[in-house]
Amino acid sequence: MTDTLSPDVVVIGGGPGGYVAAIRAAQLGLSTVCVEKDATLGGTCVNVGCIPSKALLQSSEHYEFAKLHLAEHGVRVADVALDLPAMLARKDAVVATNTRGIEFLFRKHKITWAKGTGTLERGNVVKVTAADGTVTTYQAKNVIIATGSVPVQLPFLPFDEQRVLSNVGALKIPEVPKHLVVIGGGVIGLELGSVWRRLGAKVTIVELLPTILAGNDAEIVKEAEKVFRKQGLDIRTSTKVTGARRDGDRVFIGIAKGDATETLEADYVLVSVGRRPSLTGIDAKALGLALGPRGEIVVDAQMRTNLPNVYAIGDAVGGQLLAHKAEEEGVVAAEVIAGKPAKMHYRSIPAVVYTWPEIAAVGLTEQQVKESGREYRVGRFPFSANGRARTAGETTGFVKIIADAQTDTLLGAHLIGPTVSELVSEVVLAFEFDGSSEDIGITVHAHPTLSEVTKEAALGVLGRPIHI
Repeated sequence: MTDTLSPDVVVIGGGPGGYVAAIRAAQLGLSTVCVEKDATLGGTCVNVGCIPSKALLQSSEHYEFAKLHLAEHGVRVADVALDLPAMLARKDAVVATNTRGIEFLFRKHKITWAKGTGTLERGNVVKVTAADGTVTTYQAKNVIIATGSVPVQLPFLPFDEQRVLSNVGALKIPEVPKHLVVIGGGVIGLELGSVWRRLGAKVTIVELLPTILAGNDAEIVKEAEKVFRKQGLDIRTSTKVTGARRDGDRVFIGIAKGDATETLEADYVLVSVGRRPSLTGIDAKALGLALGPRGEIVVDAQMRTNLPNVYAIGDAVGGQLLAHKAEEEGVVAAEVIAGKPAKMHYRSIPAVVYTWPEIAAVGLTEQQVKESGREYRVGRFPFSANGRARTAGETTGFVKIIADAQTDTLLGAHLIGPTVSELVSEVVLAFEFDGSSEDIGITVHAHPTLSEVTKEAALGVLGRPIHI
């Protein structure tokens, strides 16, 4: 049986970009359908990415804090023990709460969830095939492609999600690994590697490039690598994976650094070498849809593709693979469809690494500013000189702010320290208003707070920090 319906908007994909686009479209009075093939809404982020990983990061931080640092606060706890099944169950419960929340929002805004696999055909026809084979056809006035991304596999080490893991498998290892090898020193590898290290695993990070966290400010990366090594991560940079084989419950990884070679023996391997756009249900060649060099969908600042009334957002269009970037692109696409003069810009999108200490950034790195030939000033302030950080016992790290030497316009901010994922928003807001370091520096910050470190770093740009 085939039904044909004609909504204003069909969104293909129910991840953070897709579901936000659907909600915004519905808010604007557009009849909206969101196609999602998985059993729950939320996509990679909510189900097997941002949310579950942060739940495990939080739980593992509590566990390590109880073991190593509670006594410093005068709290003595005997026999701290790990209940891994309970920790994993809590993670699953957090995910379920989030997915149910999205379903509630769909009902609230009268959005149709088309459960099944969506296929885009010429003329903006979207066919949705349900699990039972039923096909529903939508003649969409507008289509938003939000099909996300998938992890990149190594040809000689394909995922089996038992011993060779993507981010999906690394979230549900049923035991603490004896030795977890992480291939890739990016955000996902460091976050999940940190989780299992805190819980007792030996963790080795293998990174091909000279540093971990490629693309981040060099000064921040240097501090992060120092801290992570001190915590116990075995970080091997400038190291190539030359081959691998699985033998029962063991995986053997060949590595080489220069002329030196070695074989690492692990019981679990996390492969985290990047993600690529997923165009499930989108036959770009047949549709005439323009793609970029990495298989990403080419869009303009209003998220329009080269096809009439077809938009694309999120990981499918490349760039920074961030949930909040996808969300904003979804809002722009929905507003453009509704006739609003919305436009996407990327200058003030923050990025965060949820290790401990956390890392956050917005704008240009110091190296990028230097290479541009622009004159600039830098202000830095350490958490070790902050009263609130001392009371919390979290004094690692610093805030670094970069501004134009002539105009004082903010160019970049880079933070490493406690809860900097929350502190960076102040700088992002200043960026949105083309603000200056002085704007932050003369703003009154409550005392004692960690946010005073941001104020002091901004004052440092001006050469007048107070507390150092």
